[in-house]
Amino acid sequence: MIKENQALLNRINVVSDGVLSYLMLPIAFYIRFYIFPNGIITIPLRSYLAIGVVLTLIQLFTYAGFGLYQHQRTGRLRSELRQLFRASLLDFVLLLSWLFLQREEHYSRMTLALFLILSVGALATKRVFLRRGLRRLRGSGKNLKHVLLIGSGDSAKRYLAALEKNADLGYRVLGYIAPRVGSGIHVPYLGGLEALDKVLEQNPDEVVSAIEMEDYRMTPQIIHACEQTGVKLSIIPFYADYMPAHPQFDDIDGIPLMNIRRIPLDNFANAFVKRLIDILGSAAGLVLLSPLLLACAVGVRFSSPGPILFRQERIGLNKKPFYMHKFRSMRVNDRQDTAWSTQKDSRRTRFGSFLRKYSLDELVQLYDVLIGKMSLVGPRPEIPHFVDQFKDEIPLYMIRHQVRPGITGWAQVNGFRGDTPIRKRVEYDIYYIENWSIWFDIQILLATVFRGKFVNDEEL
Repeated sequence: MIKENQALLNRINVVSDGVLSYLMLPIAFYIRFYIFPNGIITIPLRSYLAIGVVLTLIQLFTYAGFGLYQHQRTGRLRSELRQLFRASLLDFVLLLSWLFLQREEHYSRMTLALFLILSVGALATKRVFLRRGLRRLRGSGKNLKHVLLIGSGDSAKRYLAALEKNADLGYRVLGYIAPRVGSGIHVPYLGGLEALDKVLEQNPDEVVSAIEMEDYRMTPQIIHACEQTGVKLSIIPFYADYMPAHPQFDDIDGIPLMNIRRIPLDNFANAFVKRLIDILGSAAGLVLLSPLLLACAVGVRFSSPGPILFRQERIGLNKKPFYMHKFRSMRVNDRQDTAWSTQKDSRRTRFGSFLRKYSLDELVQLYDVLIGKMSLVGPRPEIPHFVDQFKDEIPLYMIRHQVRPGITGWAQVNGFRGDTPIRKRVEYDIYYIENWSIWFDIQILLATVFRGKFVNDEEL
């Protein structure tokens, strides 16, 4: 039943996308020529509607090519909306290119730009409400996907826990098959592997294999049984804890090689674009904020004896040490390389507390970004003392040093800043590193600004 429902939903999704997108063209036409000034119509609406039919069909084809009509039950909304924007922008560029070649007719570029904005907005809004509706429907016990689980070890338990935590995804586990009964598993035990063929006759929507390393020899038998009955099989590898979020595979004469740690910024083009944005952004920030920076410097100078800038060694890209700068917010002390600061630290000056409250002490790090020691967005750098401590205590901690440290980061905008659990910070940092994109950086910067804090870890 779930397959029929999914097919019907996909058809509705395609048709509604086409209708919504097409309707945005006359709306864009009306806004351009009847609301905006200087609305002189040179090409009638019917001509726009004519090319709108072709454009809508091309859009639907492009959306399908970008994976927007594939199974989205576990996909992230942000990724789907990003693909929607990319596909729409591609179609817009192709349309402008075609119109440029058709020199005898001059369609309004502003109308077409409005159409792009309105159609992306309408289709994005539809997806937001559709997801919310489906999640509520699944939360009420409808539109469920029935799963057979194979395995009873830690991987199987983590899978069950994830489904329980995300009940609105609509997965229901029929039971599990395993060589032995598992403890703490609250779904029916359906027998050993010999029972697999019989259980598959119940036609589950999906089989999830989560067997442990000692049982991995059973994998060929599981694959054969699922392929023979035409049931989709997903496998949770026993080494899943060591896999990246988006595994990347190479091939040597038919032998697949999985890269255990894929980092988008290893790509030269990605790294170049990010560095270019860092240079332009930090230079513009230093110029625009120069009066504020001067006021902060004067305030620090008169707040207590000592230098204006606090300069401290941190560990940056490729584990290389560098000196990070802040406006000094504390009295000069001898604990700066080994002690955390707290919210009510007696070492803070009154003006320093003001700087901390509004995170103004971090603004000078725009200079560190400009000279290439830091980035606008990235994991917050630590001092060598804590790097030496955490690298042995926290798995994947050193992965943070494969990208430039940042003034703000994904962990910080999610509340993990200053005196907060380092393990959670690392978890968010790794997610950022593995899922980096320009749009992700922009989101983090916007979240930093509009939450009213230029992210500030605690000065030591």
